[in-house]
Amino acid sequence: MQPQVVVFAVPIAAFIMVVAIRYLQNKENMSMIEKGMNPAEQKYNRRQSNPSQTLKNGLLFIGAGMGLLLAVLITNLLQLSEESNTAIFFSLVAIFGGAGLLGAYLYERKNPPSVD
Repeated sequence: MQPQVVVFAVPIAAFIMVVAIRYLQNKENMSMIEKGMNPAEQKYNRRQSNPSQTLKNGLLFIGAGMGLLLAVLITNLLQLSEESNTAIFFSLVAIFGGAGLLGAYLYERKNPPSVD
């Protein structure tokens, strides 16, 4: 695909996606109003965040990022073959991502979330 096509295609696709999402949200709100429900209350209940899930996701992505960084450093320093590079990337991302999830588990076990 030529770069000129991509320059125009990506913003147009993003605009179409935003319009479609807004259209579907409006359609959902109208059907809720027809059923006698208040859309504002339903959206508030649906979008409450879960701090423990946020902690798990954050530590997972930090661990995966650290694994990728370490894999890049190892492959560049040791000048390994292409097959070894792939194995090192996957294994380090899995190891550090798992370490992040383990850290989230240990933190939550020590400091349980308060129930409001």
